[in-house]
Amino acid sequence: MGPPGAGKGTQAQFVAAQLGIPHISTGDIFRANVAGGTELGQQAQKFMDAGELVPDSVTNAMVADRLTQPDTEPGFLLDGYPRNRDQAVVLEDLLADRSIGLDAVVELVVDSESVIARLLDRAIKDGRADDTEDVIRRRLDVYAEQTEPLVGYYREKSLLRTVDGVGQIADITARILDALTN
Repeated sequence: MGPPGAGKGTQAQFVAAQLGIPHISTGDIFRANVAGGTELGQQAQKFMDAGELVPDSVTNAMVADRLTQPDTEPGFLLDGYPRNRDQAVVLEDLLADRSIGLDAVVELVVDSESVIARLLDRAIKDGRADDTEDVIRRRLDVYAEQTEPLVGYYREKSLLRTVDGVGQIADITARILDALTN
């Protein structure tokens, strides 16, 4: 977990590789379902084409399907899911049906100004003209409203591991691995 630009996707790839488990990104799941022409992919495409968020019901169904794949049996790392309390409850139910639970939830903590600087730099490098400071600030507001409440939710369940997300990528990865093993 963490705000947009905190480095979640980057760190998820490194940590999953270190742990020998699949990195499961909702963005990747969406793209795979759309590319595969699945029923869920077709449903998601309609919302994405309209510039709307894919509803929880479709997202939850895609994640549920992905978690049935054999490569998830030794474990997995979720990136971008859950994004809200309702999704967190659905995830708990999905895992309970398989008699497994979450081991930990990592929160990458990065101050807003650092996030804005990172995302503006990424926008320039990747040619993302629509990633303006105003758009980035709105994304941070949406995160604060919709996803940040999960921090308290997972803290109450003693699953939250808070990690400083500022610094060199390798140092942040080391801090995450340390938080997961201690």
